[in-house]
Amino acid sequence: MLAGTRWQETGHVFTSTIGTPIDDRKILREFNALEAAAKLPKQRFHDLRHACISLLGAQGVPLKVIAEIVGHSDIRLTQNLYQYVYREAKLDAAAKMDQLLTRATAENRVTTTVATRTAPEHLN
Repeated sequence: MLAGTRWQETGHVFTSTIGTPIDDRKILREFNALEAAAKLPKQRFHDLRHACISLLGAQGVPLKVIAEIVGHSDIRLTQNLYQYVYREAKLDAAAKMDQLLTRATAENRVTTTVATRTAPEHLN
């Protein structure tokens, strides 16, 4: 509404003030400025995509839905390249397997650490 007759409908969700696609260099400059202002460690802008996909997966969003959100035609690409398994999810899976195999009570539980040994260090 602010752009008035200058507005150009492009169908994009994130646009310039007149509806045109945002220049990727501008996005990077703004991202880097926000990152520096927040005193966060330097990271690649693309890492936000990985984080988004992983966090959606950790919340139980189906892979098909995630793949559609990020524009993948095949969910295998989403799963194989982007989705990381968080330590909590691996611990939960190990606990479920432990309970299934041992039918143990909370006091007599067999513990396992195998599921947490393969994650990248920053996820554990």
